[in-house]
Amino acid sequence: MKKFRFINTGLFLLLATMFVMAQPRQRPNIVLVLADDLGWKDVGWQGTDFYETPNLDRLAKAGMVFTQAYAGAGNCAPSRAVLLSGQYGPRHGVYAVESTKRGPVNLMRMEPIPNKSGLAPAQVTIAEALKAAGYATGIFGKWHLGGPEGATPKAQGFDVVFDSRPNPNQRRDEPEDPKGVYSLTRAATTFIESNKDKPFFTYVAHHAIHVALEARPASLAKFKAKQPGAQHKAALYAACLYDLDDGVGQLLAKLKELGLDKNTLFIFTSDNGGTQQSSQEPLRGNKGAYYEGGIREPFIAYWPGIIKAGATNSTPIHNVDFYPTFLAAAGASIPSTLDGESLLPLFKGSGKLKRQAIYWHFPGYLDDPVMRGRDPVFRTRPVSVIRKGEWKLHLYHEEWLLDGGREKLATNNAVELYHIASDIQADDGERNNVANTMTKKRDELLNDLLKWFQTVNAPLPRERNAAYAPK
Repeated sequence: MKKFRFINTGLFLLLATMFVMAQPRQRPNIVLVLADDLGWKDVGWQGTDFYETPNLDRLAKAGMVFTQAYAGAGNCAPSRAVLLSGQYGPRHGVYAVESTKRGPVNLMRMEPIPNKSGLAPAQVTIAEALKAAGYATGIFGKWHLGGPEGATPKAQGFDVVFDSRPNPNQRRDEPEDPKGVYSLTRAATTFIESNKDKPFFTYVAHHAIHVALEARPASLAKFKAKQPGAQHKAALYAACLYDLDDGVGQLLAKLKELGLDKNTLFIFTSDNGGTQQSSQEPLRGNKGAYYEGGIREPFIAYWPGIIKAGATNSTPIHNVDFYPTFLAAAGASIPSTLDGESLLPLFKGSGKLKRQAIYWHFPGYLDDPVMRGRDPVFRTRPVSVIRKGEWKLHLYHEEWLLDGGREKLATNNAVELYHIASDIQADDGERNNVANTMTKKRDELLNDLLKWFQTVNAPLPRERNAAYAPK
């Protein structure tokens, strides 16, 4: 099977290269800026009442804002695995950071599905595909997909690899380079300048605003002197974000200086929802949960001449879509093994996506409860989620497999169903569970989700945890 996978990989890369060589048109550069732990409500254009993101706000006005953009998972590594592989979690097995068994074991009713520490070397990443298509590729910042079962970014398609620090989560005394924002930006702009005469893929994976928070002294002083908002008020959080925004501004300025901005697809988003340091209301929950606050992200797409300035799009999109989108922009063929769909029709304002739904699968446990969460102990227990149209269904595997399944849906609390649009409009984010009243819609989404399990061969937790002993 592994040998067959490598043959398939080589054939795809060869065909991609041959296809692109036949294309006469100029291919765009691609820049992806990924914030770490930045929530949907944290940025200016989404309505924060304290934080400031002036460069991103200008970019939002110049490009297209997606109001329902989603991360691939509720926390860092699995979201990045989905993004870089173009495949949902069950395809590659990265579900968590380190382990799917995080938290008090005696409160876990089931044995979780084991986690893989990173993308397998045989996985064809977006960097490998773009490199085969003639792109220079560089990553600047957080990889987070190595580990014993993973590989280095060099081994997975990146020509240039740079990170600013060995342990980005440890607080360091670097007042001029908080969270490595400026060293990462300098390295990225150097790479862009070195490759200005050929198409490039620049992946800037910031450590900001993940803890430990850091900021330039002047930025921190600015927000300490500012009147707190009703929702947001943390000065250090605001200052760290302000410096991240400044780094994005410098990157955009370099593209303009080199005359590359008009032939560059520039994407800004985040890997997962904000932490408990920053409320995402009216969205429920935060990082680690599969409620909206844990997976809905700020998202801007900027591409002059292709994307209309000031546009807004409410189509639900997912970071599994980045891979096929970038290949389509590059004029390369899109392999059928990808789970996402190209967003180019949405960027061009000329079409809709073909798919009916998007999915998430987390067959494990993640400790520490979230704001307005379901559970007093865990951010999430084993859960799978489907978003279809304006509806979103959560299937909780403990109750589903141990408490009667479909026959007991009226009482076992295995399923939650929400009408997302009306919830948000009513500032009611996933409070109004209608699983027992909208039973026809519930069963439609549930059946779709169960079919999807078969399509992606999703591993489901089935064994009881022998150590389960609630006090």
